[in-house]
Amino acid sequence: MASKLPKPPLEHSASGAGAAASEAHAAPPKGILRWLLTTNHKEIGSLYLIFSLIMFFIGGIFALVVRLELFQPGLQFVDPEFFNQMTTMHGLIMVFAAVMPAFTGLANWMIPLQIGAPDMALPRLNNFSFWLLPVAFILLLSTLLMPGGGPNFGWTFYAPLSTTYAPPSTTFFILAMHIAGISSILGAINIIATILNMRAPGMRMMDMPLFVWTWLITAFLLIAVMPVLAGVITMMLLDINFGTSFFDAAGGGDPVLFQHLFWFFGHPEVYIMILPAFGIVSAIIPTFARKPLFGYASMVYATASIAILSFLVWAHHMFVVGLPLVAELFFMYTTMLIAVPTGVKVFNWITTLFQGSITFETPMLFALAFVVLFTIGGFSGLMLAIAPADFQYHDTYFVVAHFHYVLVPGAIFSIMAGVYYWLPKWTGHYPSETLGRWHFWLSVIGVNLTFFPMHFSGLAGMPRRIPDYALQFADFNLVSSLGAFLFGLSQLLFVVVIVKCVRGGEKAPAKAWEGAEDLEWSVPSPAPLHTFETPPHVTPQPHP
Repeated sequence: MASKLPKPPLEHSASGAGAAASEAHAAPPKGILRWLLTTNHKEIGSLYLIFSLIMFFIGGIFALVVRLELFQPGLQFVDPEFFNQMTTMHGLIMVFAAVMPAFTGLANWMIPLQIGAPDMALPRLNNFSFWLLPVAFILLLSTLLMPGGGPNFGWTFYAPLSTTYAPPSTTFFILAMHIAGISSILGAINIIATILNMRAPGMRMMDMPLFVWTWLITAFLLIAVMPVLAGVITMMLLDINFGTSFFDAAGGGDPVLFQHLFWFFGHPEVYIMILPAFGIVSAIIPTFARKPLFGYASMVYATASIAILSFLVWAHHMFVVGLPLVAELFFMYTTMLIAVPTGVKVFNWITTLFQGSITFETPMLFALAFVVLFTIGGFSGLMLAIAPADFQYHDTYFVVAHFHYVLVPGAIFSIMAGVYYWLPKWTGHYPSETLGRWHFWLSVIGVNLTFFPMHFSGLAGMPRRIPDYALQFADFNLVSSLGAFLFGLSQLLFVVVIVKCVRGGEKAPAKAWEGAEDLEWSVPSPAPLHTFETPPHVTPQPHP
């Protein structure tokens, strides 16, 4: 892939290091204390992934409540207030508690293995970063049981909905978001310190696997934008409890200021949730195409370009607030411009596949579905970038369709692809190919049944976040709801695959996949608790 590593000496040094390390370290404490106090990057990575999976199902249940209510016109099962709480909590949980921790878990597990480091640079900070998350999201979920219910103003928590008209539990929501933000910033600092300081001898920056590169850039994005989120929710806190008027027009404030601050965080946040996905897919496609990744350097530069441009496009979410014409034009053109480096990546993946010796194991199926369906999400994003057209699309189900095509087949499919790809390294067993394929096809059918009709209901004028709708939207909503239940139930297969793989199955060798070239495939499967105590030496190779 990115760097062709000399296998015989590397395998010898890595497995030797693992064995020596296992003998040198005392046995970890048993039971709950082991997991509470662990500083091992593999165990913390596993904790992140398990937490993310639990939150994925909780957020999914909230989504199914929404789709159940929208199954037919009329108010069926829940009142509008609870419906709004479900839409809000679904978005918050999926973004901050499912997708982001899943990518962080993959980073914890794989970055030290991919750069030849014995652990993360700051192991105790790593433990602290993780344990902040359950505290934050137990607090957030508890708001549903408080007087007035949980947050009901959408995952973007626009003021004045979230300040003047919000339930009393909003203060606890703000505290939960602060705690989760601290976790993200600490995790990002740890990842940057690890990548910049702990690479194996001989590994230059441009020899790193693309998953490492994408996470390095993502970590800088996190450090740049999480304080902006902290600032805006602190201003909310002051407006709610201390009589300030940052966002209250009656007191001289400006509700549009909230949108500017939120989206200056929110748009880079979208790329925080997709750049690591690019890294995962850039590892999987060359492996199963049995070809080096086409245009490695251009992929690195494209990733950096996307990160920089993500700070220049935030107001494309705000075309309808009354921006001056020059601002509309600026944000329209920058939004179109950010499609260029993204298109470079898609071109590079397709060129890597061209004339490759391709096989279609489950990780590759998810990676290919990512490329196709994420591209559909990208095209609808270009439609939304056109300011005069956006006046029509804004706040309709077309927008819901767009960002779910980016985040479900984008972020979530890539996480699933990464799990299937690295499970042999984590557990020493291959995941069930039969169950994996069932999971893949049911997921792909479910995703497209759920979100593709939303393009049409949105173009026909159906607004978002409403519990009832006109009869003309009934057929599209019926299909979307059926698709949502198919997709949700099919994720139970994913849990079965993981549990079966952990408990046993076909044994995996150190190099589990024939075309895999990165450093993690030089250590035994399953990876020993401690690896690379003696750093492997990497011989730099020219990129194709």
